[in-house]
Amino acid sequence: MNKAYFITAENLANAGFSALPDELQSAKHMIYSSPATLDFNSPGARGFGVKRAGLAIPESVMLLIAPGCCGRNTALLNEIGYHEKFFYLLLDDTDIVTGRYLKKIPQACAEILAELDYTPSAVMLCVTCVDALLGTDMERVCRSCKAETGVPAVPAYMYALTREKRIPPMGLARKSIYSLLKPQKRSSRECNILGYFSHLEDQCEIYSLLEQAGIRKVREIARCQTFAEYEEMSRANFNLVLNAEARYAAQDLQARLGIPFIELTRMYRIDKIRNQYRLLAQAIGAEFNQSSFYHSTKDLIESFRSEFGDLTFAIGESLNADSFELALALTEYGFHVAEIYGTVGERNFIYIKKLAQISPETRIYSNLSPTMMHYEQDIQIDAVIGGDAKYYHKDLPGIHFNDDIQPFGYSGVCALFTQLADAIRTFRN
Repeated sequence: MNKAYFITAENLANAGFSALPDELQSAKHMIYSSPATLDFNSPGARGFGVKRAGLAIPESVMLLIAPGCCGRNTALLNEIGYHEKFFYLLLDDTDIVTGRYLKKIPQACAEILAELDYTPSAVMLCVTCVDALLGTDMERVCRSCKAETGVPAVPAYMYALTREKRIPPMGLARKSIYSLLKPQKRSSRECNILGYFSHLEDQCEIYSLLEQAGIRKVREIARCQTFAEYEEMSRANFNLVLNAEARYAAQDLQARLGIPFIELTRMYRIDKIRNQYRLLAQAIGAEFNQSSFYHSTKDLIESFRSEFGDLTFAIGESLNADSFELALALTEYGFHVAEIYGTVGERNFIYIKKLAQISPETRIYSNLSPTMMHYEQDIQIDAVIGGDAKYYHKDLPGIHFNDDIQPFGYSGVCALFTQLADAIRTFRN
């Protein structure tokens, strides 16, 4: 009988990352794009894929340079208000074989500007795996476009083939969207938050803590309404990087503009959150009074556990968290995690090793393994977190926890348990 492949946390930790089973490595097998994975494993991915992310620069437009099969996936973005920002240069077989379309791109940019009743801040040139395979020099193409139109052109690489490379497509996208920032006088009372294409929750305590440190202006690209506001990001005294995929962009800003960066990690273990904020305060020469945030969050977790008991969870990866860090957090809070559907990498393997010590029987699956066609629940699960987990367990209470607005720190933990409580109460009623 065929079954979905899994390995326990204990067995995986004992084998070590260098002995990762083939079933957990997408390069070692066919990829299963089930409804559980389409949110994050397709050109039409929900949330912020390369195309939507590239338009994070205020007042920009995008030229998608691709075969029709890639361009059609943009329809979903048109439905959420981007239809006036997208233009298409569709490639036929001859274009791809001869590369003649490269000469058409500057002219296409000129036609776009002639069609608009305003001058955009930039034209984002979104290219696909076609150009990855051809080795197109997009920086040169962008220079040609600017020479033709006078408007900056910026590359946006929708290269699915490089998803598991050192700098994945979303890492390149983050570098691109900050590439138009120019040097200017910096202010010691200003900083930027990098990492996401949408902003943090308004109630996130990080704003209050930075204010305690004398920071009067915290900028995020998603809160910039105009290109002029975007340009003010180069005034920052330092950048806070909240997502590892923004590290490449932060390194570029440090090299070009002299803005140093500090990297933080999104976590759901409140003791680790407290320690990370303490280290941040030391790094910027300040003191944070975070006790009220810590204790109110701890009280909320205890209240949740008192109401619902020792629940058993299944956790996916289509969510605003690292699946394995979240599983470790829930286990340390006294809950159980029966199954995790996630991508194992070097960065999160440390969580798997810790999880193996306190929950050795936790099963780890790969969403992309073809064996998931045969997945069946055969152990007790009370609630689920993540859109992919909800796909596998349609009859159980759970939350997607994958909104555009980003959770972080204590407020992120509070949002998680508040949403879970609401979902479970609704299910039980």
